[in-house]
Amino acid sequence: MSRVVNVRVAMDVIKATCAKHAFRVSAVETLVSGGTRVVMLDPRDADAFRILMKDKLIEGAVTRSASHMARQWTPSHHRR
Repeated sequence: MSRVVNVRVAMDVIKATCAKHAFRVSAVETLVSGGTRVVMLDPRDADAFRILMKDKLIEGAVTRSASHMARQWTPSHHRR
């Protein structure tokens, strides 16, 4: 179960929906390719969010901003 949901919905709609249904969100990111990437804290919240947004889901690959890579650790910092 993935906690990530990519949707064609404005940020304010996502915030309102998550507040209304008490979904716990880890991160929200505007996608370069259009739409929004939402990462939930709980996979069950993500599944419920997918059901609510079923007509607005983005299927397949999306293009994220290069700035999201700046938050990633370099391979040398990963614990083994």
